[in-house]
Amino acid sequence: MLYDEAAVRENLRNRDGKRVFFLRKGDQLTSSARDYLTRERIPILPAEQAAVKRYRLPGGGYLEEKPAHMTHLHGDVLVPKDHPRIRFRGKLEALEAELIQCQLADPALLEPVGQILDLARKILRCEVLEEPLAFDKLCGLTPQELRRHSHFPQDYYGQPHFMPSAADGPVMARLNRARCAVRETELAAAAAFRREDGTCGREDILRALNRMSSMLYILMIRQKSGGNPS
Repeated sequence: MLYDEAAVRENLRNRDGKRVFFLRKGDQLTSSARDYLTRERIPILPAEQAAVKRYRLPGGGYLEEKPAHMTHLHGDVLVPKDHPRIRFRGKLEALEAELIQCQLADPALLEPVGQILDLARKILRCEVLEEPLAFDKLCGLTPQELRRHSHFPQDYYGQPHFMPSAADGPVMARLNRARCAVRETELAAAAAFRREDGTCGREDILRALNRMSSMLYILMIRQKSGGNPS
């Protein structure tokens, strides 16, 4: 397999708190992918080293085998499958499925919802690798513009706030369902990253999910007003 930079980014792993890339024998990297790894100081390791010989537990201690009721938090660290961060990842995956259904519902949604889907996958990658999350724009709108457009749709689209109904059709129903999935994911994130003092350990992820919800609502507003959802 030939890995380009995008594929390398998607397949980074966390080993002992550091990003690494495992390359199988016979696989190759494009020059841009290799430059990216060099620039980010990410080591390239043989795929054989990806196998974990011993698993760590968050509270201390080790396991020689991975129990069926546990899964990877990151690297060789195991947690129960109902751990809050694992629940959050499951909600993200369910959200991705809803977004794909939106794309299938209307070809005009392929591009805008595709950008939302890319952000959802970026959130998951940054959470697993424990990296900071940043994005400049979503569907051409900055985070500040997303907030204004979703709060004052009458000013931007000539369409006031509304409650969706069956009369709005199946595409609207799909968008609304995806927006609900974002809300559920946001709640799961709040629970997963809440510190003992009540503060949030991943404000960046919560902000991104909030803006994602805003963008889906904007797509609903455009759909309702009869405008192009893209």
